[in-house]
Amino acid sequence: MIRKAVIADAKPIHKLLMGYAKDGQMLPRSLQEIYENIRDFYVFEEQGQVLGTVCLNICWEDLAEVRSLAVAENQIGRGIGRHLVEACLAEARQFGLRRVFALTYKQDFFARLGFHEIEKSQLPHKIWSDCLKCAKFPDCDEIAVCIDL
Repeated sequence: MIRKAVIADAKPIHKLLMGYAKDGQMLPRSLQEIYENIRDFYVFEEQGQVLGTVCLNICWEDLAEVRSLAVAENQIGRGIGRHLVEACLAEARQFGLRRVFALTYKQDFFARLGFHEIEKSQLPHKIWSDCLKCAKFPDCDEIAVCIDL
């Protein structure tokens, strides 16, 4: 089941994200940051366990970012990630946003959902504030993808 996250989900979300962050697959997010942004998160829950999460971060009047997409490693391949991203896209449409982007190492995954590659230079400078926290900055090897809604 996909639902909006609640306060009790913050620690399981943090655990999922940190599993990917320790491998350099995404930026780490502090538990405080998750609490501060809990309203932006969705979770996939099954039998009381959070098996996946994603965040829709609204950046501007016409632009949002899908970020912090993580699925428990033993659950990959079940479509959880796809359903989470689709929930974000549905919410973006409700808000009247025209574009949603992601920075990813999984370009094929996003391509199957209708995203296409773009140049990072097309993204607003505000986005790069997160990049400054990354050990890979300024030599980022993530791919920017975008979907027009």
